[in-house]
Amino acid sequence: MVDLSHAENQIRCVKNFQELVNTPFKDEVNALCWTRELIGDFSEIIEKISLDENMAEIDQDELLGLDLSAQGQLARDILLNDMKVLTAHGGSPILNMIKYYERDDAYPPFPTDVYSYHVDRSPIPVDTFLCTYYGAASEIMANAQAEQKILVPEIRAELKKLYDGVDEGFESFLTEFFFDLHYQVKPNAQPTNLGVGNLWRLAVDHPESLVQPCVHRAPVEKKGEHRLLLIC
Repeated sequence: MVDLSHAENQIRCVKNFQELVNTPFKDEVNALCWTRELIGDFSEIIEKISLDENMAEIDQDELLGLDLSAQGQLARDILLNDMKVLTAHGGSPILNMIKYYERDDAYPPFPTDVYSYHVDRSPIPVDTFLCTYYGAASEIMANAQAEQKILVPEIRAELKKLYDGVDEGFESFLTEFFFDLHYQVKPNAQPTNLGVGNLWRLAVDHPESLVQPCVHRAPVEKKGEHRLLLIC
């Protein structure tokens, strides 16, 4: 179950996929959760796939080619069905097995990798769907408990030192290098762990959005344990 004690105004839980895709975001609600208790052995799928890089995409043919136990087959059926319904909805779901993401420490003021609290942006109306089937789960943060890093005076001053150009181009510089997508959490802020098995729909920053985009981040992976993540 998802703990909503500190995020009840941000999250709305639904009972099935149709509710997940058809329920509109409204007011402070920018995260929808189809809460699920999944059956099957997802760890078996991870064990049967060799991961030579830090992460890899698993396609449907690779899943179908795995020799699995009955519990592994149940897990595979869930993965294939989730990919099927999201594709039918118009999405392009990607199933990743993750050892770790690349860190981005190229810019001194702050990193802009997925371990940092951030929002997604799109030029067209779209939402982010994600589900963790195995391993550490992602986190979201209520917008009221976070602040854009570019608005923090100390950070903004460092970014201006990094920027080399006329003042009129500074805001474009922040957007071009994705600095404006990243957030700093406020003191005593409480994140919501998205849990394993739940399918989430998160609001994205796009021109037609009526709500604030959902602030989220990837978790630090558990040592020696790979993540199995669907994102769309």
